Amino acid sequence: MATTNWVLAVPDQERLVKAAFEGTSRILATAIAAHLATLRPLHTHVSNHILAKEFAYCKYSKFRVGAALLSAGGEIIKGANVENASYGGTICAERTAIVKAVSEGTRAFIGLAVVTDVSSPISPCGMCRQVLREFCTLDMPIYMVPGDYDERVAQGILDGGVQETSLRELLPYSFGPEDLELPRK
Repeated sequence: MATTNWVLAVPDQERLVKAAFEGTSRILATAIAAHLATLRPLHTHVSNHILAKEFAYCKYSKFRVGAALLSAGGEIIKGANVENASYGGTICAERTAIVKAVSEGTRAFIGLAVVTDVSSPISPCGMCRQVLREFCTLDMPIYMVPGDYDERVAQGILDGGVQETSLRELLPYSFGPEDLELPRK
């Protein structure tokens, strides 16, 4: 998969970092935010997703996923996967975040990060990719964050193992709302 570097404004990155560590001590959150702010601007916003996975309801798969969207207006919307005994009723973290945002009137986004508990970055599933396609630009940055991101940063791995991509790269030749406007025979 090809990757592209994206940059969000530093103030947005700092807000995302702080939001990621809500619920931890303020001293720790401040220290982590200060450290991440010294890194490439691209990676400073990904920590916001770490908190989102803490609220996952995954009693069947035991696979926690957290997602955080950054709206065009600067709001951070967090989502976690919510499983259901019928499995088909399960909703992924990315779709949870989108549904929360859209149901409150937010429909424009400029970034997404996804995190799990596994040590390799995991991408959104196919269904989530298509739902993201409905509301996000193809060039929107998507950050896939490994579950051991904090440990990697503590070990001096500045990017924490984050993989950067875009919706265009994850969903090539996609079908979107504009396709419904094409002339038909």
